[in-house]
Amino acid sequence: MITLFDLPSKLDGKLWSPNTLKTRISLNYKTIPFTTEWVEYPDIETVIKRLGGAPTSKKPDGRDHYTLPAIHDSQTGKTVTDSIEIAAYLDKTYPSTPALFPSATRGAIEMFSSVFEQAFFPIFPFIAIATNAILNPPSEEYFRKTKKELLQKKLEELAPPGFNRDEIWTKVKEELEKIACFYDKNGEDSTFFLGNTFTFADAIVIGYLAWVQIVLGPESDEWRAVAGWSGGRWGKLLDLTKKWQV
Repeated sequence: MITLFDLPSKLDGKLWSPNTLKTRISLNYKTIPFTTEWVEYPDIETVIKRLGGAPTSKKPDGRDHYTLPAIHDSQTGKTVTDSIEIAAYLDKTYPSTPALFPSATRGAIEMFSSVFEQAFFPIFPFIAIATNAILNPPSEEYFRKTKKELLQKKLEELAPPGFNRDEIWTKVKEELEKIACFYDKNGEDSTFFLGNTFTFADAIVIGYLAWVQIVLGPESDEWRAVAGWSGGRWGKLLDLTKKWQV
């Protein structure tokens, strides 16, 4: 049995993290049974070290940085960190399940990931503030502290009154319209990045879209706008894949 280590929130469903959602979606798409263990931000390093998992990056001071998602597979005894590495592990270890990286596509999908995340990044200030508001107290304090250390600003200073919100949302819309054009090159009715074939590229997109929907609210003006961009492509994609977002 696989255990997915995920970040909880105060929301009823607890889910919110785009990165852990990528892995949750991957597991559900492949129909691999798993359980969830909820881990607050301050406990991530201790939990992953205990399991023998690897750090995913370095902190500004050079120390190892441990992040979620992580999985522990009791069948193999392995602990894997980083959503892309987890996806590759699942493909290799469970080859009879649908591939997240179809033959020779990992490089292209990782490149797409970089492009999509860059397109999404300008709205990070709004999402970060909204995310902080839904976290449980231990994670809220940690999130606020670490973001200040990294960005040299308080969270509220990331999007102060008068901040050019409309311009930023317009910029993100323009970038996502460009990405939608790549999808359309596979046919205007193409649902996924590779046409009608779901891949990890789509898990990435869905993870970030769901993050916006969850933390800003499904009835928020911002999410309603995003859902309607590109002829409603993004809202339809999220609706179509709801069964994998649980």
